[in-house]
Amino acid sequence: MIKVGIIGVGTVGTSVVNILKDNADVISARAGVDIVVKSGVVKNLSKDRGLDIILTDNVDDILNDDEIDIVVELMGGVEEPLEVVKRALKGGKAVVTANKALLAYHRYELAELAKDIAFEYEAAVAGGIPIINALRDGLSANHIESIMGIMNGTCNYMMTKMTNEGVAYDDILKESQELGYAEADPSFDVGGYDAAHKLLILASIAYGIDAKPEDILIEGIEHVTQDDISFAKEFGYAIKLLGIAKKDGNEVELRVHACLISQNEMIAKIDGVMNGISVVGDKVGETLYYGPGAGGDATASAVVANIIDIARSGKSTPMLGFDKPMEGKQLTLKPTENIESKYYLRINVSDRTGVLAKITKVFEENNISVETMLQRQASTGSANLLISTHTALERDIQKMIKEIVSLDFVNSTPVMIRMV
Repeated sequence: MIKVGIIGVGTVGTSVVNILKDNADVISARAGVDIVVKSGVVKNLSKDRGLDIILTDNVDDILNDDEIDIVVELMGGVEEPLEVVKRALKGGKAVVTANKALLAYHRYELAELAKDIAFEYEAAVAGGIPIINALRDGLSANHIESIMGIMNGTCNYMMTKMTNEGVAYDDILKESQELGYAEADPSFDVGGYDAAHKLLILASIAYGIDAKPEDILIEGIEHVTQDDISFAKEFGYAIKLLGIAKKDGNEVELRVHACLISQNEMIAKIDGVMNGISVVGDKVGETLYYGPGAGGDATASAVVANIIDIARSGKSTPMLGFDKPMEGKQLTLKPTENIESKYYLRINVSDRTGVLAKITKVFEENNISVETMLQRQASTGSANLLISTHTALERDIQKMIKEIVSLDFVNSTPVMIRMV
């Protein structure tokens, strides 16, 4: 019998307990052994959770219990879970976590500490979608050319409603908070940081890149308006918050931001709170993974799958997918300023003669070629210029935006959205 201790018996932790109980027959058959939750750690012991397990408010009751084989960490946060996980590994206990923030900052430290002890984290990226095992095991014969995906259901829900129903950003943000999709402080989701944590984990498995959130380009969806959505629709695009990893020679670019993506792409068709991730391998081509990115049962499904894996075989796969570095082919992070993309810009200007010519001149001086340009009335005496470019360097577009802001007829900082 395998005994499990759960540190953090909230929504997901409760679902883990219930799945192991409700599906005990098929789980035991697949694992080859019975798996039970012995105990769990909660903050409030007076709250009735309706669970038939031992509850405690002291992590030592699990970490020091020799009967517990697997510690499931579902606490949230970074520093406290880090110490708990380190203690569990040092005590020889296998670990399963859903903590993406912990892994975004400390995955290599924990991989080094774990060594031959099983450490699994499928639920940390895209909830119930088995993207970790697919990338780490199923696609292990491939050089990974690119990863691109919708990795945050809150942002995808908001962009879907804005696109399909014409809802304003502030209104849909309020609705998302009322529905429980967005937190009272929504910046972690709408600012792109949640998706960035997940992208960094995938990039380690695909490329061996040890980057932190501070090292990569992270933007959110806060600046997207109906003007931008209207432009996107007119030219056959959808706007999505995407996490993107792309190999270019010996460099890998990592970025999270709102994107204009062709409506013909499968990723563009993924709506609501669902997640979807495209992975391109040099031998297999494109593979696509779709499903619920959050929710108690969906996330717990991934946690329990990891528990079953450990019960079956202990540790059989390197935590981050590599047993050793690739000799002479170590990949490095591409500097943000060297990223190439097409760009869309919305520039609010005073509606007067000569403005268009002056804007076009600034583009030319910065080696940026305009592909399409529309003018839309914004308010009395002002207009929005909606412009898409051919491929340009990030440093050139940023330099150009600074120059445009200084022009006396430009009323605010231009909004820029990259295109893929």
